[in-house]
Amino acid sequence: MSETTRTRSDVIVVGNTSDDPFAIDVAFAFGQTEDVADLISMKQFANSEFCPRFISDENDFTNIGNKLAGKTVVIVSTSNRVVSRQNLAMRNVLIARAAKENGAAEVILVEPDLYYSAQDRGPRPDLGSTPFERDSKDLKKFDGQPFSVMLYAQMLKLAGVDRVVTVHNHSHAVRSVFAQIFDGGYHHLLPHEIYVDYLLNSDIVRYGPNGEGLALCAPDQGAREFVLEMASSLGLPKVKCILLEKERSGERDVEISLYEGSGSSFDDFEGHDIVLFDDMVRTGSTLVETCRFLKRVKPGRLVFAVTHFYASDEGRQKMADSAIDEILALNTLPAVLNRDEQGRLRKKMVVLKIEKWLARKLCEITGVADEPSENFYQIDMSSKNPRFRRKIWSNDQLASLRTG
Repeated sequence: MSETTRTRSDVIVVGNTSDDPFAIDVAFAFGQTEDVADLISMKQFANSEFCPRFISDENDFTNIGNKLAGKTVVIVSTSNRVVSRQNLAMRNVLIARAAKENGAAEVILVEPDLYYSAQDRGPRPDLGSTPFERDSKDLKKFDGQPFSVMLYAQMLKLAGVDRVVTVHNHSHAVRSVFAQIFDGGYHHLLPHEIYVDYLLNSDIVRYGPNGEGLALCAPDQGAREFVLEMASSLGLPKVKCILLEKERSGERDVEISLYEGSGSSFDDFEGHDIVLFDDMVRTGSTLVETCRFLKRVKPGRLVFAVTHFYASDEGRQKMADSAIDEILALNTLPAVLNRDEQGRLRKKMVVLKIEKWLARKLCEITGVADEPSENFYQIDMSSKNPRFRRKIWSNDQLASLRTG
Protein backbone atom coordinates (compact mmCIF):
# COMPACT_ATOMS: atom_id res chain seq x y z
CA MET A 1 0.00 0.00 0.00
CA SER A 2 1.18 3.50 -0.76
CA GLU A 3 2.13 5.57 2.27
CA THR A 4 1.43 8.95 0.63
CA THR A 5 -1.88 10.16 -0.74
CA ARG A 6 -1.88 10.54 -4.49
CA THR A 7 -4.40 12.10 -6.86
CA ARG A 8 -6.46 10.36 -9.51
CA SER A 9 -4.52 12.17 -12.23
CA ASP A 10 -1.47 10.13 -11.17
CA VAL A 11 -3.24 6.90 -12.18
CA ILE A 12 -4.21 5.72 -15.66
CA VAL A 13 -6.72 2.86 -15.98
CA VAL A 14 -6.85 0.91 -19.26
CA GLY A 15 -8.22 -2.41 -20.48
CA ASN A 16 -6.47 -4.95 -22.65
CA THR A 17 -9.07 -4.94 -25.42
CA SER A 18 -10.82 -2.04 -27.12
CA ASP A 19 -14.00 -0.82 -25.42
CA ASP A 20 -13.95 -3.44 -22.64
CA PRO A 21 -17.09 -2.60 -20.58
CA PHE A 22 -15.63 -4.04 -17.37
CA ALA A 23 -12.44 -1.96 -17.64
CA ILE A 24 -14.46 1.14 -18.57
CA ASP A 25 -16.69 0.69 -15.51
CA VAL A 26 -13.69 0.24 -13.20
CA ALA A 27 -12.08 3.38 -14.63
CA PHE A 28 -15.31 5.37 -14.25
CA ALA A 29 -15.83 4.14 -10.67
CA PHE A 30 -12.22 5.08 -9.91
CA GLY A 31 -13.00 8.63 -11.03
CA GLN A 32 -11.16 8.67 -14.36
CA THR A 33 -12.73 11.27 -16.64
CA GLU A 34 -10.82 10.36 -19.81
CA ASP A 35 -12.27 7.64 -21.99
CA VAL A 36 -10.11 4.51 -21.99
CA ALA A 37 -10.06 4.62 -25.81
CA ASP A 38 -8.44 8.08 -25.65
CA LEU A 39 -5.56 6.80 -23.50
CA ILE A 40 -4.37 3.72 -25.37
CA SER A 41 -4.61 2.44 -28.93
CA MET A 42 -4.86 -1.33 -29.47
CA LYS A 43 -3.01 -1.54 -32.77
CA GLN A 44 -2.79 -4.73 -34.76
CA PHE A 45 -0.43 -5.06 -37.69
CA ALA A 46 -1.37 -6.72 -40.97
CA ASN A 47 0.54 -9.83 -39.87
CA SER A 48 -1.80 -10.04 -36.82
CA GLU A 49 0.84 -8.92 -34.27
CA PHE A 50 -0.52 -6.83 -31.39
CA CYS A 51 1.15 -3.47 -30.70
CA PRO A 52 -0.40 -1.27 -27.98
CA ARG A 53 0.41 2.45 -27.97
CA PHE A 54 -0.27 4.94 -25.21
CA ILE A 55 -1.67 7.94 -27.06
CA SER A 56 0.21 11.26 -27.08
CA ASP A 57 0.07 14.45 -29.15
CA GLU A 58 1.63 13.54 -32.49
CA ASN A 59 3.02 17.06 -32.81
CA ASP A 60 4.71 17.03 -29.37
CA PHE A 61 8.35 16.00 -29.78
CA THR A 62 9.31 16.74 -26.18
CA ASN A 63 9.88 14.08 -23.56
CA ILE A 64 9.62 11.22 -26.08
CA GLY A 65 9.59 7.82 -24.36
CA ASN A 66 8.83 9.39 -21.00
CA LYS A 67 5.25 10.62 -21.36
CA LEU A 68 4.07 8.36 -18.50
CA ALA A 69 6.73 9.55 -16.04
CA GLY A 70 5.48 9.30 -12.46
CA LYS A 71 2.22 7.63 -13.49
CA THR A 72 0.72 4.40 -12.20
CA VAL A 73 -0.79 2.39 -15.04
CA VAL A 74 -3.58 -0.04 -14.14
CA ILE A 75 -4.35 -2.79 -16.68
CA VAL A 76 -7.81 -4.29 -16.13
CA SER A 77 -7.95 -7.75 -17.69
CA THR A 78 -11.04 -9.96 -17.93
CA SER A 79 -12.00 -12.86 -20.19
CA ASN A 80 -14.40 -12.47 -23.08
CA ARG A 81 -15.84 -14.59 -25.89
CA VAL A 82 -13.96 -12.77 -28.66
CA VAL A 83 -10.30 -12.88 -27.59
CA SER A 84 -8.71 -16.04 -26.14
CA ARG A 85 -7.16 -16.07 -22.69
CA GLN A 86 -3.77 -16.84 -24.26
CA ASN A 87 -4.11 -13.75 -26.44
CA LEU A 88 -5.21 -11.63 -23.49
CA ALA A 89 -2.24 -12.83 -21.43
CA MET A 90 0.20 -11.76 -24.15
CA ARG A 91 -1.59 -8.42 -24.48
CA ASN A 92 -1.04 -7.85 -20.75
CA VAL A 93 2.68 -8.45 -21.19
CA LEU A 94 2.99 -6.01 -24.10
CA ILE A 95 0.86 -3.28 -22.49
CA ALA A 96 2.91 -3.52 -19.30
CA ARG A 97 6.15 -3.25 -21.25
CA ALA A 98 4.81 -0.29 -23.25
CA ALA A 99 3.93 1.48 -20.00
CA LYS A 100 7.34 0.89 -18.44
CA GLU A 101 9.28 1.83 -21.60
CA ASN A 102 7.37 5.11 -21.67
CA GLY A 103 8.29 6.05 -18.11
CA ALA A 104 5.50 4.61 -15.92
CA ALA A 105 6.55 4.48 -12.28
CA GLU A 106 4.33 1.50 -11.51
CA VAL A 107 2.21 -1.02 -13.42
CA ILE A 108 -0.66 -2.83 -11.74
CA LEU A 109 -2.47 -5.77 -13.34
CA VAL A 110 -6.06 -6.27 -12.17
CA GLU A 111 -7.09 -9.76 -13.25
CA PRO A 112 -10.06 -10.94 -11.15
CA ASP A 113 -9.93 -14.46 -12.59
CA LEU A 114 -6.18 -15.04 -12.78
CA TYR A 115 -5.14 -16.76 -15.99
CA TYR A 116 -3.54 -20.22 -15.92
CA SER A 117 -4.72 -20.87 -12.36
CA ALA A 118 -5.85 -24.35 -13.40
CA GLN A 119 -2.26 -25.11 -14.43
CA ASP A 120 -0.98 -24.58 -10.92
CA ARG A 121 1.43 -27.51 -10.58
CA GLY A 122 4.04 -29.42 -12.54
CA PRO A 123 5.05 -33.08 -12.73
CA ARG A 124 7.66 -32.86 -9.94
CA PRO A 125 7.23 -32.14 -6.20
CA ASP A 126 9.26 -28.91 -6.50
CA LEU A 127 6.85 -27.53 -9.12
CA GLY A 128 4.00 -26.20 -7.03
CA SER A 129 3.42 -25.58 -3.33
CA THR A 130 0.40 -27.45 -1.98
CA PRO A 131 -1.12 -27.78 1.52
CA PHE A 132 -0.99 -31.56 1.07
CA GLU A 133 1.76 -34.02 0.27
CA ARG A 134 1.70 -34.78 -3.43
CA ASP A 135 1.62 -38.47 -4.27
CA SER A 136 2.46 -40.10 -7.59
CA LYS A 137 -1.18 -39.93 -8.68
CA ASP A 138 -1.22 -36.13 -8.27
CA LEU A 139 2.16 -35.76 -10.01
CA LYS A 140 0.99 -37.92 -12.91
CA LYS A 141 -1.93 -35.55 -13.61
CA PHE A 142 0.65 -32.95 -14.70
CA ASP A 143 3.09 -35.29 -16.40
CA GLY A 144 4.42 -33.82 -19.67
CA GLN A 145 2.95 -30.34 -19.25
CA PRO A 146 4.50 -27.04 -18.05
CA PHE A 147 4.03 -25.33 -14.70
CA SER A 148 2.23 -22.62 -16.65
CA VAL A 149 1.16 -20.30 -13.84
CA MET A 150 4.80 -19.91 -12.75
CA LEU A 151 5.78 -18.99 -16.31
CA TYR A 152 2.91 -16.49 -16.54
CA ALA A 153 3.93 -14.81 -13.28
CA GLN A 154 7.56 -14.62 -14.42
CA MET A 155 6.54 -13.14 -17.78
CA LEU A 156 4.42 -10.47 -16.11
CA LYS A 157 7.26 -9.54 -13.77
CA LEU A 158 9.77 -9.43 -16.64
CA ALA A 159 7.41 -7.25 -18.68
CA GLY A 160 7.25 -4.66 -15.91
CA VAL A 161 4.18 -5.53 -13.82
CA ASP A 162 4.81 -4.45 -10.22
CA ARG A 163 1.53 -5.53 -8.60
CA VAL A 164 -1.11 -8.13 -9.38
CA VAL A 165 -4.65 -7.83 -8.02
CA THR A 166 -6.92 -10.86 -8.19
CA VAL A 167 -10.14 -12.07 -6.57
CA HIS A 168 -10.83 -15.29 -4.62
CA ASN A 169 -8.24 -17.53 -6.24
CA HIS A 170 -8.81 -21.17 -5.37
CA SER A 171 -5.22 -22.42 -5.64
CA HIS A 172 -2.72 -22.40 -2.79
CA ALA A 173 0.03 -23.02 -5.36
CA VAL A 174 -0.99 -19.99 -7.45
CA ARG A 175 -1.13 -17.71 -4.43
CA SER A 176 2.29 -18.95 -3.30
CA VAL A 177 3.87 -18.37 -6.73
CA PHE A 178 2.54 -14.84 -7.13
CA ALA A 179 3.32 -13.89 -3.53
CA GLN A 180 6.90 -15.05 -4.03
CA ILE A 181 7.50 -13.42 -7.41
CA PHE A 182 5.81 -10.13 -6.60
CA ASP A 183 7.11 -9.95 -3.01
CA GLY A 184 4.44 -7.81 -1.34
CA GLY A 185 2.89 -6.77 -4.64
CA TYR A 186 0.35 -9.58 -4.82
CA HIS A 187 -3.13 -8.57 -3.62
CA HIS A 188 -5.55 -11.46 -3.17
CA LEU A 189 -8.97 -9.91 -2.58
CA LEU A 190 -11.74 -11.91 -0.92
CA PRO A 191 -15.32 -10.72 -1.58
CA HIS A 192 -16.69 -11.37 1.91
CA GLU A 193 -18.09 -7.86 2.28
CA ILE A 194 -20.01 -8.08 -1.01
CA TYR A 195 -21.71 -11.33 -0.08
CA VAL A 196 -22.31 -10.17 3.49
CA ASP A 197 -23.93 -6.93 2.35
CA TYR A 198 -26.23 -8.72 -0.08
CA LEU A 199 -27.26 -11.45 2.36
CA LEU A 200 -28.04 -8.83 5.00
CA ASN A 201 -29.96 -6.49 2.70
CA SER A 202 -31.85 -8.82 0.38
CA ASP A 203 -34.38 -11.56 0.90
CA ILE A 204 -32.60 -14.21 -1.14
CA VAL A 205 -32.57 -16.27 2.07
CA ARG A 206 -34.87 -16.06 5.07
CA TYR A 207 -33.73 -16.04 8.66
CA GLY A 208 -34.51 -14.60 12.07
CA PRO A 209 -33.06 -11.50 13.78
CA ASN A 210 -29.94 -13.35 14.94
CA GLY A 211 -29.57 -15.60 11.93
CA GLU A 212 -31.91 -18.35 13.10
CA GLY A 213 -32.72 -20.68 10.22
CA LEU A 214 -29.66 -19.82 8.09
CA ALA A 215 -26.71 -22.11 7.33
CA LEU A 216 -23.59 -21.45 5.24
CA CYS A 217 -22.01 -24.43 3.51
CA ALA A 218 -18.41 -25.20 2.53
CA PRO A 219 -18.43 -27.96 -0.11
CA ASP A 220 -14.82 -29.02 0.51
CA GLN A 221 -11.69 -28.32 2.52
CA GLY A 222 -10.63 -25.45 0.28
CA ALA A 223 -13.81 -23.47 1.02
CA ARG A 224 -13.92 -23.94 4.81
CA GLU A 225 -11.84 -20.92 5.78
CA PHE A 226 -13.83 -18.66 3.45
CA VAL A 227 -17.19 -19.89 4.80
CA LEU A 228 -16.15 -19.62 8.44
CA GLU A 229 -15.00 -16.05 7.81
CA MET A 230 -18.33 -15.34 6.08
CA ALA A 231 -20.23 -16.61 9.11
CA SER A 232 -18.15 -14.41 11.41
CA SER A 233 -18.53 -11.34 9.17
CA LEU A 234 -22.32 -11.62 9.02
CA GLY A 235 -22.53 -10.74 12.71
CA LEU A 236 -25.49 -13.09 13.22
CA PRO A 237 -24.71 -15.32 16.22
CA LYS A 238 -27.23 -18.05 15.35
CA VAL A 239 -25.90 -18.71 11.82
CA LYS A 240 -24.70 -22.30 11.39
CA CYS A 241 -21.96 -23.75 9.18
CA ILE A 242 -22.13 -26.98 7.20
CA LEU A 243 -18.67 -28.33 6.42
CA LEU A 244 -18.54 -31.07 3.82
CA GLU A 245 -15.86 -33.51 2.72
CA LYS A 246 -15.32 -34.18 -0.98
CA GLU A 247 -13.26 -37.07 -2.31
CA ARG A 248 -12.74 -37.58 -6.03
CA SER A 249 -12.88 -41.11 -7.39
CA GLY A 250 -12.53 -40.00 -11.03
CA GLU A 251 -12.42 -36.93 -13.26
CA ARG A 252 -16.10 -36.20 -12.56
CA ASP A 253 -16.99 -38.73 -9.88
CA VAL A 254 -17.00 -37.54 -6.28
CA GLU A 255 -18.09 -38.89 -2.93
CA ILE A 256 -19.58 -36.28 -0.57
CA SER A 257 -19.99 -36.58 3.18
CA LEU A 258 -20.40 -34.43 6.26
CA TYR A 259 -16.97 -33.44 7.60
CA GLU A 260 -16.32 -35.24 10.88
CA GLY A 261 -14.64 -32.18 12.40
CA SER A 262 -17.69 -29.98 11.86
CA GLY A 263 -19.24 -31.12 15.13
CA SER A 264 -22.71 -31.22 13.55
CA SER A 265 -25.23 -33.72 12.25
CA PHE A 266 -27.82 -33.42 9.49
CA ASP A 267 -30.57 -32.97 12.07
CA ASP A 268 -29.02 -29.62 13.05
CA PHE A 269 -29.78 -28.11 9.62
CA GLU A 270 -33.24 -29.38 8.77
CA GLY A 271 -35.48 -26.58 7.48
CA HIS A 272 -32.63 -24.05 7.23
CA ASP A 273 -32.06 -21.90 4.17
CA ILE A 274 -28.59 -22.90 2.96
CA VAL A 275 -26.02 -20.84 1.02
CA LEU A 276 -23.34 -23.00 -0.59
CA PHE A 277 -20.15 -21.02 -1.35
CA ASP A 278 -17.49 -21.87 -3.90
CA ASP A 279 -14.79 -19.93 -5.74
CA MET A 280 -15.64 -21.27 -9.21
CA VAL A 281 -17.86 -23.54 -11.24
CA ARG A 282 -17.05 -25.05 -14.62
CA THR A 283 -19.11 -28.11 -15.55
CA GLY A 284 -21.43 -28.04 -12.53
CA SER A 285 -21.15 -31.81 -12.03
CA THR A 286 -19.79 -31.71 -8.49
CA LEU A 287 -22.01 -28.78 -7.56
CA VAL A 288 -25.22 -30.56 -8.50
CA GLU A 289 -24.18 -33.71 -6.67
CA THR A 290 -23.42 -31.60 -3.58
CA CYS A 291 -26.80 -29.86 -3.75
CA ARG A 292 -28.60 -33.18 -4.12
CA PHE A 293 -26.67 -34.40 -1.10
CA LEU A 294 -27.78 -31.30 0.86
CA LYS A 295 -31.41 -31.91 -0.11
CA ARG A 296 -31.26 -34.86 2.27
CA VAL A 297 -31.19 -32.25 5.04
CA LYS A 298 -34.67 -31.12 3.90
CA PRO A 299 -33.63 -27.45 3.69
CA GLY A 300 -35.72 -24.39 2.93
CA ARG A 301 -34.08 -22.57 0.03
CA LEU A 302 -30.75 -23.76 -1.40
CA VAL A 303 -28.63 -20.97 -2.88
CA PHE A 304 -25.34 -21.45 -4.73
CA ALA A 305 -22.96 -18.46 -4.38
CA VAL A 306 -19.97 -18.48 -6.74
CA THR A 307 -17.26 -15.93 -7.46
CA HIS A 308 -16.10 -17.11 -10.91
CA PHE A 309 -18.94 -18.40 -13.09
CA TYR A 310 -17.90 -20.19 -16.29
CA ALA A 311 -21.05 -20.32 -18.37
CA SER A 312 -20.31 -23.52 -20.30
CA ASP A 313 -23.08 -25.34 -22.16
CA GLU A 314 -22.66 -28.33 -19.87
CA GLY A 315 -22.67 -26.16 -16.77
CA ARG A 316 -25.85 -24.31 -17.75
CA GLN A 317 -27.64 -27.56 -18.44
CA LYS A 318 -26.63 -29.19 -15.17
CA MET A 319 -27.25 -26.16 -12.95
CA ALA A 320 -30.82 -25.93 -14.21
CA ASP A 321 -31.37 -28.89 -11.83
CA SER A 322 -34.19 -28.29 -9.34
CA ALA A 323 -31.77 -29.02 -6.48
CA ILE A 324 -30.52 -25.41 -6.87
CA ASP A 325 -33.10 -22.73 -6.08
CA GLU A 326 -30.95 -19.68 -6.81
CA ILE A 327 -27.50 -18.82 -8.16
CA LEU A 328 -25.65 -15.78 -6.81
CA ALA A 329 -22.57 -14.89 -8.86
CA LEU A 330 -20.04 -12.11 -9.27
CA ASN A 331 -19.12 -10.75 -12.71
CA THR A 332 -15.40 -11.54 -12.56
CA LEU A 333 -16.13 -13.30 -15.87
CA PRO A 334 -18.33 -10.61 -17.46
CA ALA A 335 -19.98 -13.01 -19.94
CA VAL A 336 -22.17 -14.15 -17.04
CA LEU A 337 -24.20 -10.96 -17.54
CA ASN A 338 -25.30 -12.00 -21.02
CA ARG A 339 -28.83 -13.45 -20.99
CA ASP A 340 -27.96 -15.88 -23.78
CA GLU A 341 -24.96 -17.08 -21.78
CA GLN A 342 -27.20 -17.60 -18.76
CA GLY A 343 -29.73 -19.56 -20.81
CA ARG A 344 -32.44 -21.15 -18.68
CA LEU A 345 -30.52 -20.15 -15.56
CA ARG A 346 -31.50 -16.49 -16.01
CA LYS A 347 -34.73 -17.10 -14.10
CA LYS A 348 -32.81 -18.06 -10.98
CA MET A 349 -29.62 -16.02 -11.31
CA VAL A 350 -28.48 -12.85 -9.56
CA VAL A 351 -25.17 -11.22 -10.57
CA LEU A 352 -23.39 -8.70 -8.35
CA LYS A 353 -21.22 -6.37 -10.44
CA ILE A 354 -17.94 -5.70 -8.63
CA GLU A 355 -16.39 -2.81 -10.61
CA LYS A 356 -17.13 -0.26 -7.86
CA TRP A 357 -15.67 -2.57 -5.22
CA LEU A 358 -12.52 -3.09 -7.30
CA ALA A 359 -12.17 0.65 -7.82
CA ARG A 360 -12.38 1.16 -4.07
CA LYS A 361 -9.68 -1.47 -3.53
CA LEU A 362 -7.52 0.24 -6.17
CA CYS A 363 -7.79 3.49 -4.24
CA GLU A 364 -6.38 1.71 -1.19
CA ILE A 365 -3.58 0.06 -3.17
CA THR A 366 -2.52 3.18 -5.08
CA GLY A 367 -2.90 5.54 -2.13
CA VAL A 368 -5.59 7.64 -3.83
CA ALA A 369 -8.19 9.14 -1.49
CA ASP A 370 -11.50 7.35 -1.92
CA GLU A 371 -14.87 9.10 -1.91
CA PRO A 372 -17.07 7.44 0.75
CA SER A 373 -19.98 5.48 -0.71
CA GLU A 374 -22.32 2.88 0.73
CA ASN A 375 -22.92 1.33 -2.70
CA PHE A 376 -19.95 -0.77 -3.73
CA TYR A 377 -21.64 -3.20 -6.11
CA GLN A 378 -24.55 -3.21 -8.55
CA ILE A 379 -27.27 -5.86 -8.78
CA ASP A 380 -28.15 -7.42 -12.11
CA MET A 381 -30.98 -9.90 -12.60
CA SER A 382 -33.20 -10.87 -15.49
CA SER A 383 -36.46 -9.76 -13.85
CA LYS A 384 -37.39 -6.09 -14.20
CA ASN A 385 -38.30 -6.01 -10.53
CA PRO A 386 -35.95 -7.15 -7.75
CA ARG A 387 -36.98 -10.58 -6.50
CA PHE A 388 -35.51 -10.06 -3.08
CA ARG A 389 -36.32 -7.30 -0.58
CA ARG A 390 -34.95 -7.73 2.92
CA LYS A 391 -37.31 -8.23 5.80
CA ILE A 392 -36.73 -9.61 9.28
CA TRP A 393 -38.48 -12.92 9.83
CA SER A 394 -39.78 -13.84 13.26
CA ASN A 395 -39.18 -17.36 14.53
CA ASP A 396 -42.91 -18.09 14.18
CA GLN A 397 -42.88 -16.95 10.52
CA LEU A 398 -39.80 -19.06 9.83
CA ALA A 399 -41.42 -22.10 11.41
CA SER A 400 -44.51 -21.52 9.28
CA LEU A 401 -42.40 -21.31 6.13
CA ARG A 402 -40.50 -24.50 6.95
CA THR A 403 -43.65 -26.50 7.59
CA GLY A 404 -45.46 -25.38 4.46
